[in-house]
Amino acid sequence: MNTDDLIASLATDTAIRRPSPLTLALPLAAVVLLNGCFVIAVLGVRPNLGALTTNSLFWLKCAFVGGLALIGFAAARIAAIPAARFHALPWLLAVPVVLMACGVIATVADADAVERSVQFWGQTWRTCPVLIALLSLPIFAAVVYRMRRFAPTRLRLAGAIAGFASGALAALLYCLHCPELAPPFVASWYTLGILIPTALGALAGPRLLAW
Repeated sequence: MNTDDLIASLATDTAIRRPSPLTLALPLAAVVLLNGCFVIAVLGVRPNLGALTTNSLFWLKCAFVGGLALIGFAAARIAAIPAARFHALPWLLAVPVVLMACGVIATVADADAVERSVQFWGQTWRTCPVLIALLSLPIFAAVVYRMRRFAPTRLRLAGAIAGFASGALAALLYCLHCPELAPPFVASWYTLGILIPTALGALAGPRLLAW
């Protein structure tokens, strides 16, 4: 049996099951812990982090990237098997996106041109996407390692999903350090930071996930 026949056989095998959520979660625990320690020890935690618990914009930011991370890892679990079917899962992306869009509209509606510029650029637009992308790399490695234990067949898509999930989780960790709260900033530069590992994952997926 050649490789194509084997893949086709696996794709139609009804015995194939999605990996347990714990299968993907367990190797992530150590990586997330290490990344959290890096953020705390090297980047530093916002000194007013406790006070932000009453700030709705902080929770909007966390809900946005946290929602993307949950959807990304749910998709990664599906993408790890042959003949992956995502069904309505991609449509769930609309929930955090619409939530953030509402936040953007609400904050820019009454702002003048200068205020809108400040909300968009913030103070850390040069470093924010880069740091999120860097924080995503060890998470991406852990996700790819687990996905290789199964049999993904749509390798470029699986790699992109692994990168997206890793970038979103890295963005959530980065919230501990980031001083920016404006929804236009988060919608732009956080999203860019997530899309960088997504693109890298799509490029590297066929090589890293081949079996």
